[in-house]
Amino acid sequence: MSSPAPGFSRILLEWFATHARTLPWRNIDNPYHVLVSEIILQQTRVAQGMDYYHAFIERFPTVESLAEAPLDAVMKVWQGLGYYTRARNLHAAAKKIVSQHGGQLPASYDELLKLPGLGPYSAGAVASFAFHLPHPAIDGNVYRVLSRVFGVFDSPETSAAKKAFHNLCMEVMDTSQPHTFNQALLDFGATQCVPGMPNCGPCPFRGLCYAEANGVQTALPAKGRAMKMRQRFLHFFMIQHHGKTFIELRQQKDIWHSLYQFPLVETAARMEPEPLFASEAVRELLGHEYTLMHASEEKRQLLSHQELFVRFYIVRPKMLTFHLIENYQAVPIEQVDSYQMPVMMGNYLAAEDAAEYFYSPNDPHQ
Repeated sequence: MSSPAPGFSRILLEWFATHARTLPWRNIDNPYHVLVSEIILQQTRVAQGMDYYHAFIERFPTVESLAEAPLDAVMKVWQGLGYYTRARNLHAAAKKIVSQHGGQLPASYDELLKLPGLGPYSAGAVASFAFHLPHPAIDGNVYRVLSRVFGVFDSPETSAAKKAFHNLCMEVMDTSQPHTFNQALLDFGATQCVPGMPNCGPCPFRGLCYAEANGVQTALPAKGRAMKMRQRFLHFFMIQHHGKTFIELRQQKDIWHSLYQFPLVETAARMEPEPLFASEAVRELLGHEYTLMHASEEKRQLLSHQELFVRFYIVRPKMLTFHLIENYQAVPIEQVDSYQMPVMMGNYLAAEDAAEYFYSPNDPHQ
């Protein structure tokens, strides 16, 4: 690692004065709104998160309103944003802030770190942006800038490297205005020192940057070991019976926690409808007498570490099985889209297949 570039903070802040992004959660005197924005921006791009931020603040304008709301209402506003653990954590954090901190966010990094959903980056960001405390807010953008400018070749995924980046950030931070410094560093990584090969021509650190001087921009930050992608094959059964369908709330520690879904059969490998419907799991769910109204094409969804292959089956059983009655919640078909569901499921409910086969009133068993 090269020695810290002289005047790093000054150069960065001069750049920021001209190139700062205009974001609704900046320059506001409301720590709760800062908290909401930081939780939303975990695993979400700014452009995607903007509308959700506005909708969330409109629905839950205060930490008390969020704490008092049922989790279902929170999940419904969050629907489509993904990584739903964030919504559950934000709800739990609001309850803790109200019950243990009198409805005021704690103005302490260590206390913020104790709130559900806040790790070192988010706690540092809230401490810095809401309370102007000198704590780094180091995300992927910041790792990229620091590793390139100062020639840090350690992978940010290791504990030792995380500590080294933290110390480096503290060394170059303008502690008289840490909130502005952190925002500048985040914006610089997001808009100027971007992934891949950045445009180094207009960069204010040209001549000081290790990566630019040595032609190693694309090699930094160093990559860690790639995580193996897990493939999953999910089959959802959209039941039609006397104007009702059946759903369940996902409660296991897995994807889509706290969202509703149609009855699911997961298989170890890709399976076509004929062998699938002959399986014991499907027979237990549907019985032996039913009409398969429609089978969707396979749909693919890529998550951070999982590749999902999903099919939907619209089915009219002649009689309800004991398994279906005991394990699922019956709801009117015309109301099913009012429940918070994974975005893929919501999209299918809005598709032509569902309009033609699922919402059709022509049920021979009615």
